[in-house]
Amino acid sequence: MTAWLISSIGPLMFVGLVAFLLLGYPVAFALAAIGLFFGVVGVELGLLQASLLQALPQRVYGIMQNETLLAIPFFTFMGLILERSGMAEELLETIGQLFGPIRGGLAYAVIFVGALLAATTGVVAASVISMGLISLPVMLRQGYSARLSTGVIAASGTLAQIIPPSLVLIVMADQLGRPIGDLYRGALVPGLLLTAAYAAYVLVVSIVKPSAAPALPPAERRHAPGVLMRRVLVTLVPPLVLIFLVLGTIFLGIATPTEGGAMGACGAIILALAKRKLGMPLLRQALESTTRLSCFVMFILIGSTVFGLVFRGVNGDLWVEHLLTGLPGGQLGFLLVVNLLVFVLAFFLDYFELAFILVPLLAPVAEKLGIDLVWFGVMLGVNMQTSFMHPPFGFALFYLKSVAPPSVRSGDIYRGAIPFVCIQIVMVIALIAFPGLASYRSGGSAGAVGSQGLTPFLDNPEYPPTVFELKPDPPAGRPADER
Repeated sequence: MTAWLISSIGPLMFVGLVAFLLLGYPVAFALAAIGLFFGVVGVELGLLQASLLQALPQRVYGIMQNETLLAIPFFTFMGLILERSGMAEELLETIGQLFGPIRGGLAYAVIFVGALLAATTGVVAASVISMGLISLPVMLRQGYSARLSTGVIAASGTLAQIIPPSLVLIVMADQLGRPIGDLYRGALVPGLLLTAAYAAYVLVVSIVKPSAAPALPPAERRHAPGVLMRRVLVTLVPPLVLIFLVLGTIFLGIATPTEGGAMGACGAIILALAKRKLGMPLLRQALESTTRLSCFVMFILIGSTVFGLVFRGVNGDLWVEHLLTGLPGGQLGFLLVVNLLVFVLAFFLDYFELAFILVPLLAPVAEKLGIDLVWFGVMLGVNMQTSFMHPPFGFALFYLKSVAPPSVRSGDIYRGAIPFVCIQIVMVIALIAFPGLASYRSGGSAGAVGSQGLTPFLDNPEYPPTVFELKPDPPAGRPADER
């Protein structure tokens, strides 16, 4: 019995964690409790030294000193201040008037504003609730299909998960041990392609079923063309300046993501002051919400650290590695299984929980298989985006339902989300088939980018190139070590 327990303690830890989560225990405390319990069991069985558990306080202090994670409260605070300062309302009203004369114009406006809000706030809840309150009643009043309206709003809000400065990419970079800037660069093109894909779906719907996405009637167009263009310019300048202040300085190497987040938070305060919207009630709400989210993240990170320390101490990481490297199909088989696993778990766990629980287990295996971790993180980020859209547990759907008119049923919201979940899945497949979509550069050099192109699968003699590797063989006569 003892021998079996020693050989199976890693799988038992994983099964115990799943059981606790299914029973509804808070993730942070479930992780820590399972880790401490099996840590004591491991010490009693002679698998662990007691000194390993004594290292936990130093690990916790290390988490608190992690400067990378400071970007999370900065970006959260920036998003909450902007959401409460009325920027979303102005953007939606103005861009809605600009696109209104064409079929599906209000849906295009929601997608465009959703991408802008994603690039300035990085907070899904703020984007979905703002657009649900402002745009959904207008779209329904103009005769838009309830399914298309709710699907577009929920999907556009979740763009904040993949378009920088995404909070999930910050967590992903920390867990993968890669620079945030690299993940931001890698995620930019996939995020923009998702935006374009949503717009293409609206275009198809407006052609196939015009009644589902009618044009704005002339009576609703309140501004003359000249006045409208001036209003568009005035409305777009503040968020575009803020985007440059945050992302431009990060991509140009002027500021780190943490410094960019701090500048963004200061910029949001200045914008709110300029609009005369910044008061003590708004500031207090933003600070309280930021503190709650930051504490939520830190508690999960501390719990996952306890779990991960003991799990590796009992060789649970080797069990996961043998389990996943033994899959048929090599890299492709691993990627298919991982994406399916993340997609299914996203029905029950949110993106923070997925990032803190799964990524530390998957990253070493991916690296051993020769997969570039920045590309891997971007792919997982796109996949985790579906956790907000899954019927019936998607958080974006719940946010939208909380502000939707009574005439909009839950079934309409769920059915409206399905096409956009399918688009997100297609984006994951596209990233696997065309890894160059997630190209990135750092410090003037390229992590996995060579002069011949980009391959996310680093050279590894144990794993031959796959069909979706883009790096060609070297020309004849070229030394092999110059690959």
